[in-house]
Amino acid sequence: MSRIVIALGGNALGKTPGEQLSLLSNVAKIIVELIKDGNEIVLTHGNGPQVGQIALAMEYASNGEAGTPSMPFPECGSMSQGYIGYHMQQSILNELDRQGVKKECVSLITQVLVDSNDSAFQNPTKPIGMFYSKEKAMEIEKEKGYVFTEDAGRGYRRVVPSPIPKKIIEKNSITSLLDNGTIVIAVGGGIPVINSGNGLKGVEAVIDKDRSGALLAREINADIFLILTAVDKVCLNYNTDNEIMLDSLTKEEAEKYIEEGQFAKGSMLPKVEACLDFIGESTSRKAIISSLSKAKEAIDGKTGTVIKRR
Repeated sequence: MSRIVIALGGNALGKTPGEQLSLLSNVAKIIVELIKDGNEIVLTHGNGPQVGQIALAMEYASNGEAGTPSMPFPECGSMSQGYIGYHMQQSILNELDRQGVKKECVSLITQVLVDSNDSAFQNPTKPIGMFYSKEKAMEIEKEKGYVFTEDAGRGYRRVVPSPIPKKIIEKNSITSLLDNGTIVIAVGGGIPVINSGNGLKGVEAVIDKDRSGALLAREINADIFLILTAVDKVCLNYNTDNEIMLDSLTKEEAEKYIEEGQFAKGSMLPKVEACLDFIGESTSRKAIISSLSKAKEAIDGKTGTVIKRR
């Protein structure tokens, strides 16, 4: 039996609630198979597209005839955690019931502590929301003052600060649920909060789900940190004639390839860095990067890129 933290990208969840529910029915099948193998599972997920959509909708509504109240960005983040978590737990509970597995599943709204002096607040890099053409992005940037950047050849997206996560506030509750045999959905990027001097306070940012997932995996002493993305394995010379798919990476090799610029910022780079954060100096921890459709095969050692200390 292994304690596994699985990080699922926000872009893998589709563009609409209906599409998300449809995609999660397949995710649920994978999770239940891992549960049946005796593993303890914690699911975390990205929320960049969803929080961007929610923030945009709330801004539109507040500027419309109805004049609904303006919604702060941290509250939009909590909404995204809530509705993605609801879809995940419902899909998993339905699949558990179909397969006759007696397990509970719960999603937990989770805060993640960040440093108010993190340089990310002066240098926004985290893509959120919809993809736009360059022309449309520049138009919105001029009108609203948002910052846009090109995202891995797929178009332009708004970027917000992405500070480094320091502490999972609800860690003890997550651990208690796990120890009780519950499947837990938590963090979901994490609602970024700071110590304001008068308690916790939400800030306008989106924490990278891979980094917060790695922190969660460390804090609950997970054995495996599995990042599910769009490719089966990490590649060198990605999307070129000289592409090389990697079965494994040592910490030293990964650091070398990062130095060479092999991994794209905003794409594979934060995933590899998160894996390195998780394994640290441990020789027993294992991180895996693979595709959503081959999650179980990756856990079974049949595909994916395994990252270890050595």
